[in-house]
Amino acid sequence: MKKMFFIILIILIVCITVLLFFQLYSDYKKSIVSDNNVSKNNNFVKEHEQTIDEKIQEDIKGMSLSEKIGQMIVISYRTLEYTEELNNILNIVKPGGFILFSENISTYDETTKYISKLKSMADIPLLIGIDQEGGRVQRIKKLSDANVLEIPSMYSLGKTGNKELSKSVGKVLASEIAAFGINLDYAPSLDIFSNPNNTVIGDRAFGSDYQTVIDMALPFAKGMEEENIIPVYKHFPGHGDTDADSHVELPVVNKTKEELYENEFLTFKAAIEDGAQVIMVAHIALPNITGDYIPSTLSREVVTGILREELGFGGVVTTDAVNMSALADNYSLDEICKYSINAGIDMILMPEDPIEAVNIIEKLVENGDITEERINESVERILKLKYNNNLFDEVELNKDNIGTQEHIDIINKI
Repeated sequence: MKKMFFIILIILIVCITVLLFFQLYSDYKKSIVSDNNVSKNNNFVKEHEQTIDEKIQEDIKGMSLSEKIGQMIVISYRTLEYTEELNNILNIVKPGGFILFSENISTYDETTKYISKLKSMADIPLLIGIDQEGGRVQRIKKLSDANVLEIPSMYSLGKTGNKELSKSVGKVLASEIAAFGINLDYAPSLDIFSNPNNTVIGDRAFGSDYQTVIDMALPFAKGMEEENIIPVYKHFPGHGDTDADSHVELPVVNKTKEELYENEFLTFKAAIEDGAQVIMVAHIALPNITGDYIPSTLSREVVTGILREELGFGGVVTTDAVNMSALADNYSLDEICKYSINAGIDMILMPEDPIEAVNIIEKLVENGDITEERINESVERILKLKYNNNLFDEVELNKDNIGTQEHIDIINKI
């Protein structure tokens, strides 16, 4: 009897051992499959990233010098109707972007048709931009066929101190302009309203100290991005402590680099660390940094030296409008193109004559005043921006995103 008991016990032990072995072997095989799948997924991501980079290089190789220069130009054309002249400019310049103004906007239906026509003319998708900040800078307001919400000033939003509300307001603003086919907004402002004599910024700023601006502007921009609108952070190196308006004359900031790093630069540094894709440089002189009164837009020391190398920004850098008096009254279009591109600027906003601008830059390259490699660097950054934001994909417009009760409730919290 004892012998039989031991035999049965041994058989049970053997069976349990065999079962445990097969279970461990099965788990081992699953782990190998899982590891292989992770490896395959990582390889897929790498191949996907490489494919975009390779596509960009293919695009650049297939473009003429003139076409590459066109990508660096953002044009404006202030008419309600799509004219033959505008069609001619688009065909010749092949611009990288178009900025809308209130003169381009009538009804929802007509405006979307206008934007759709602009997009249809482009082989490479256009950045369709607008100045829609809230407060006194809103190009699109209530239309006869679309109740576009008017958003209070960013200063009043900043006073709430509510970061989540700021993000929600950014989403509201972005979703309403995205419904028109717009994909880029020249907002938010990272300026610090620290000079009471400042008339150009004022309540366009989120606050009078850098921490408020950081706390409120960055969530606002994230909200915009979640609604597929590219935010443009402005106005580097900081327009809040000026008492001159660059639309009229050249503003001068007499601070040292150390003083700017303790205040104005902090907002842009935070935005860069938070993933900023586009930064606008203003026409502001920094004589205690550059040693002269050259506008920051044209200064390699400011654009490449400080913004790119010191602050580490690798995205697209755009000028403020180059037809503003601070630049146009003091420099020729030839000088503006030459100095800004060599400074490190990627996109030139609103040259008075975009066809002439392309011709000028082409001659500057041919004469060796600008290298084609320098042009290629900018085009690569611009195309990367467009690919990363899915501008090559079809977009369905949704008019129902405009003026919803949910949006109204959010805006009423300001």
